[in-house]
Amino acid sequence: MAVIRWEPARELSMLQNEMNRLFGTMLDPTAANAARGTARWMPAIDLIEHDDAFVLHADLPGMDDDDISIEVQDDVLTLSGTRSSTVEQRGEGRTRIERASGSFTRSLGLPDGVDPEQITARFDRGVLEVRIPKPEQRRPRRVTISTSSRGDGSAIEGVDTSRTAEPKRSTGGAGGADNQKLARSAS
Repeated sequence: MAVIRWEPARELSMLQNEMNRLFGTMLDPTAANAARGTARWMPAIDLIEHDDAFVLHADLPGMDDDDISIEVQDDVLTLSGTRSSTVEQRGEGRTRIERASGSFTRSLGLPDGVDPEQITARFDRGVLEVRIPKPEQRRPRRVTISTSSRGDGSAIEGVDTSRTAEPKRSTGGAGGADNQKLARSAS
């Protein structure tokens, strides 16, 4: 009989892998579905910001542009579609399926001011490219002040400058009571 050397590190590693597999399938429905061969499919997406636009790239291998839907509603872009399985079930032999199939939905919040009519999409060799133009930045509007061309010292409309106003008499020394109230409220 051959003597087999016991390696505790290997035993602990195997135990940890089994525990991760056990609890992973209980807590993560995606892992449970993967174990049964019905994994939920979620395409990989890259989002790149350029000076004038955001560009989204989604890997959708084996799909046609008819299988993909892009919708914009309430500043949310939603990409959805269905990828069907191409594997036929046969009575004999074994089949191992690693490519996931099924429907997916991905949503992306858009910045305020994006015009949905300007969003374009292109599908080439299994890669979807969605170009989202950036909204124009709101710039402050400069208001010009016009001066009176008459130069006769006329006042703003609605104010009568022909009467001289009597100065308001105050009680309570310099500054008056109103100024003292303001000074107290400011401190």
